Amino acid sequence: MPDGDNGADGTPRRRPQHAPHSSPSAPAGPDALGDRGPSQGDRGPLGRPRSFDELLAEASAVSVDGWDFSWLDGRATEERPPWGYAGLVAERMARARAALDIDTGGGEVLAGVPRLPALTAATESWPPNVARATARLHPRGAVVVATREGEALPFADAAFDLVVSRHPVRARWDEIARVLEPGGTYLSQEVGPASVFELVEYFLGPRPAEARGTRDPAAARAAAEAAGLVVTDVRTADLRTEFFDVGAVVYFLRKVIWMVPGFTVGAYRERLAELHADIARRGPFTATTTRFLIEARKPDGGKPDGA
Repeated sequence: MPDGDNGADGTPRRRPQHAPHSSPSAPAGPDALGDRGPSQGDRGPLGRPRSFDELLAEASAVSVDGWDFSWLDGRATEERPPWGYAGLVAERMARARAALDIDTGGGEVLAGVPRLPALTAATESWPPNVARATARLHPRGAVVVATREGEALPFADAAFDLVVSRHPVRARWDEIARVLEPGGTYLSQEVGPASVFELVEYFLGPRPAEARGTRDPAAARAAAEAAGLVVTDVRTADLRTEFFDVGAVVYFLRKVIWMVPGFTVGAYRERLAELHADIARRGPFTATTTRFLIEARKPDGGKPDGA
């Protein structure tokens, strides 16, 4: 997703024009809601429960600019993938000679790496993010290159021994293989199939099988192998996500606009009222966020092993 989950039709969505990449180290992004459990976010003055209208009004008024989800602290939580992507990137960066981060967003992942290779580059296609990433990464000696989606990577063949990407818009396996040197490694965390679809389907009804089947890690493996890479690791995770009040859902859907296209409080007020009653009666609304990790190596000599 790009940096976010699939749209309701199952296709990966680019970040909206107001939404840069999320940070790996703070509650940010649709895969990084608050870490803490429920707070008093659904309580009004004197600790009384907030009414449905109060929750809607609050969530409708708050700004959804940027990609900081800290407003959801105490109102929504999400498990993190067990492999710790940022830590894996840091380990591999410490051993790399030349590294590339594709779709870096605001440079948040690289900014958290303790030791960057002497030659470190990053690409990003959304202009405001290019500025953010440049401000973060230039002091670290990393170059940020503005790109356009769908175009070839602006680097020479075999330029990097490490390429990474967190939630790429679309993995260009042919280009990844081209810019990796023989023996080089690609590491990526991607959005998995039907991520948070319980919430999508609550509002839109059952999605077709083709929508639920996109972003399949098996398809990513096949594409990597077709590009001549050797897949060395694939891990998947189903992660519990909880929304503790209807305001949290409204905020999330206003911000992550591709989940329920055209979402407005007015258009879905009746369904939101049902959700508010469900949460009051049964507890948090739960959904499953899906992620997968894939790592691949370019064989020495640029040919698949055994070729």
